[in-house]
Amino acid sequence: MKHISSIASKIALGSAGVVIMSVLAGCEQKQEEQKQQNKFLIIEQQAGGKYVVVESLPTDGPSRALIREKDANGNTVERFMNEEEMKKLAEQEYKKVQDGTSETVKSGESSAGMGLGGTILAVAAGSLLGNMIGNALMSNKNFASRSSTANQSAYSRPSTPAGAPGSAASSSSPKKSYFGGSSTPASAPSAAPSSSSTSTYGG
Repeated sequence: MKHISSIASKIALGSAGVVIMSVLAGCEQKQEEQKQQNKFLIIEQQAGGKYVVVESLPTDGPSRALIREKDANGNTVERFMNEEEMKKLAEQEYKKVQDGTSETVKSGESSAGMGLGGTILAVAAGSLLGNMIGNALMSNKNFASRSSTANQSAYSRPSTPAGAPGSAASSSSPKKSYFGGSSTPASAPSAAPSSSSTSTYGG
């Protein structure tokens, strides 16, 4: 009887272990699903000096951005920003959110663009500062509105239903991507230049 009881106890402990492992695996999977994916952003400076995101793509590598700005002569110059630089700007802007001075939480703004820090925070808060902060910011009505207007990427916008106005135009003239050819909702390359690069075009 003792031998049978010992076997039964081992079976019970084994079953409990399987249940615990399943629960832990489920928790890990849920955390993975909730994790914000890193982003590759193309950000353009507007005529008034404000910035908007014109391309936003998920990436398996670290978050990074290509910034297109105008120099003193009106020429377009490009520079890369790595994840550390983006996170620094996002953290600075988040401090402004906390004291109520950030343009990302102000209402009544008619312009779609914002400062560079505000634009980065509005579009990539979750991936740069964490899912908890990202969700908290998006629960703010003004922030959610500014986040939507700051991101003009075709990838982030819902597709136009078939037969709706503009659907034919969008299918016949696909949006050009920085990578060449028409842009599609695919992951951006994970490799990024380790140092900033600048190119100048006649504007």
